[in-house]
Amino acid sequence: MDTIIVTSPASKRSRNSSVILTDRLCERRVAKRVKVYDRKCPGLYVSITTAGVATFSFKFTDRQTGKQRTGWLGVYNPETFTVEDARSKVYGLKGMGTEALAETFRDQKAAQARRGKTVSGIIEERIDWMKTPLKKPDGEMRARLEAWENTASHLRRFLGARLGKKLAREVTKNDIATLSNDIVAGKFGNPSVSNARHMRKAASALFNWAAEAGRDYVSASPCINLPKLDAEHARTRVLSEDEIGIFWHGLDDEDLMRSWDRRTLLALKFELVTMLRSSELLGAHRDELVNLDGENPRLDVPLKRVKKRRVIQQPLSDLAVEIIKEALRGSNKQFVFASPLGDQPLHRKAMADALRGDKRNGKVRTPGICQLLGLKPFTPHDLRRTAATLAGDLGLTTHGSRNASITPPARRPRPSCQLSPARFISTPSA
Repeated sequence: MDTIIVTSPASKRSRNSSVILTDRLCERRVAKRVKVYDRKCPGLYVSITTAGVATFSFKFTDRQTGKQRTGWLGVYNPETFTVEDARSKVYGLKGMGTEALAETFRDQKAAQARRGKTVSGIIEERIDWMKTPLKKPDGEMRARLEAWENTASHLRRFLGARLGKKLAREVTKNDIATLSNDIVAGKFGNPSVSNARHMRKAASALFNWAAEAGRDYVSASPCINLPKLDAEHARTRVLSEDEIGIFWHGLDDEDLMRSWDRRTLLALKFELVTMLRSSELLGAHRDELVNLDGENPRLDVPLKRVKKRRVIQQPLSDLAVEIIKEALRGSNKQFVFASPLGDQPLHRKAMADALRGDKRNGKVRTPGICQLLGLKPFTPHDLRRTAATLAGDLGLTTHGSRNASITPPARRPRPSCQLSPARFISTPSA
């Protein structure tokens, strides 16, 4: 005898019916989604959608909480999972006992939640993990991965923008390779092999982290056997003597530089004079200045700001002291190159932004220093390279991986701050 589902009038809410489930019932078409409980196997029910998909579930009472719980059993398939298969599964679950049954479905629900994580979801969880403060060897509490902001930027700008809504476990190596190719082709702004390389590195670390025991968001990383990227060419931009003069005196032109904060301009000068990295000098604190008015002034850069995690005692030339004193003049802030937004250092991108200017949608809103002075574009790090090149031209040699130390021939190492661009900036360029 066939079982017929009778729909209730539209004005009344339909009730869940209870019948003896059959395979034919699971294959019927319905006008709206319905649940049908099995009279033969209490707790078993099938949910049938308007698309014709029938899903078996099992409802039971969790004795620990006193609440009803629902466990998903599977989707009806006339060849692989029928009504009798669903009943057999429920009978087996009931034989486990209520407590074991509840625990089984708790584990199943947790596993389903892990499998259902989107790429955006694991990106944000990864970022929270990276920036969690930990005690470092010097005793300070800092982020677990101190360069987390750069990694977060590559994950959000590229991986999240393209694959954010996709389930993490469904991402394939073809998705990563296609994204990488699109970055190189310029579909995310200017073509950049470097951005593609950094995206791959960040994505690989993300998926390896997501596959670790305890997370299991993915079974394996899709960032394997990817096509090799083209080799990147090392940057070689070095300012000429004429460019140094134009740049140095141009920074003192108040009318020309009115769009840019004076301390940002001084920080650029300081990088050229000392060869310190931007990250090393921007966080300079008053307490790190030693004997500023004495014979041997210096800036002590703590290891947390140094790339190789070692303390730098940077001697300061007269010109470097002059720059620092101007930056401190009229300021009660604790940072030498303080932000105009408060008692905090300039943003890590402030110098680069000042050089290249502010652009939105390809249109220049605020011209950068290079454009204002008619100079070929360069970066803050190019100033450091320029100073190192000048040292070599003067017969000095840089040694080690750090350009901030230079060694005159047959003499003890002497700090780079003794190198002054005065020979190139004594008179303004015509």
